[in-house]
Amino acid sequence: MRAMTTPEQIRTFRRENPKMRERDIAARLDISEAALVAAEVGLTATRIAPEPSHLLDHAESFGEIMALSRNESAVHEKIGVFENIKNGKNSAIVLGENIDLRIFPSRWAHGFAVTKTGPDGDRKLSLQYFDVTGTAVFKLHLRPASNVEAYHAFVEKYRLEDQSQTVATGTFTAHDAEHARDRDAVDVELLRDRWSAMTDTHQFFGILNDLKVHRRTALASVGDDYAYRLADDAVSTMFHNAAEASDLPLMVFVANNGIVQIHSGPVSNIAEMGPWINVMDPTFHLHLRRDQIAETWLVRKPTRDGHVTSIEAYNGEGEMIIQFFGKRLEGYAERPVWRALCEALPRHEQSAAA
Repeated sequence: MRAMTTPEQIRTFRRENPKMRERDIAARLDISEAALVAAEVGLTATRIAPEPSHLLDHAESFGEIMALSRNESAVHEKIGVFENIKNGKNSAIVLGENIDLRIFPSRWAHGFAVTKTGPDGDRKLSLQYFDVTGTAVFKLHLRPASNVEAYHAFVEKYRLEDQSQTVATGTFTAHDAEHARDRDAVDVELLRDRWSAMTDTHQFFGILNDLKVHRRTALASVGDDYAYRLADDAVSTMFHNAAEASDLPLMVFVANNGIVQIHSGPVSNIAEMGPWINVMDPTFHLHLRRDQIAETWLVRKPTRDGHVTSIEAYNGEGEMIIQFFGKRLEGYAERPVWRALCEALPRHEQSAAA
């Protein structure tokens, strides 16, 4: 079907395919995820203001929730409460024990409150936000312990007058810094000079911006002392080894156009099913498509406290899917057990030679 599919046609297709996942339905119908939700407005969905500042003003009152952020290859779910919120016009931060987010408000374009009825008749309530292309940015799902009254009050307060069943979607423009960077040309000497002078990992993005270098290009160019490619199964190996290690909290980052969601803590229950590697821990669930990882890199960045090691996985377009660090406190060196785990992972050349 084409993107001109009507709301009624969308609803009919959903009824005829009750077990199909929403993202698969959207792909099959050649529509955006936001259009799929919008088709239910007035039935099971309500359009709400998409500004994350409104959400952050009230999210703490919801109590325990599940926060879900994803990209094409990874789904990151955290159970907890919103706390330690720093709201802002250009960026916002949530620094809770379990809910840890970096939010880019200008990328949030569509918002919905959604009610679904499960097979047992129970109602599942969520807030769902999408970017200008209609791609999901963030979803907040209520849990049994959530404050349902606070949720309904929020929906009523930010309900839009426009309750149409279609959405207008667009594309990102050239101001998107990552896509504007050169994916090929790089002054290696200048890159190494700037890289070696880092005193904080957060300076890395500024270096890429200044040099107009794509992140993946920088890793491939800077030299093995700062970055080298790992074997194709490095992420799976890393997860299993981290689960077996004692006292090894990780930081697991999954990002999309509008948000970065972070898990900080150990991982224990690792399950691989088909192309997926899953983490199924009490307050952290991760679902990662291993078959969509084209390259994995070990990256070292200098800081005031010694170099910091990350593991980064990229898709076939050179876009980062997921990133891992060993959890550490500012002012303290990297945990030796994390560094040793990373450096023990086989390099890509070793894997190819075998």
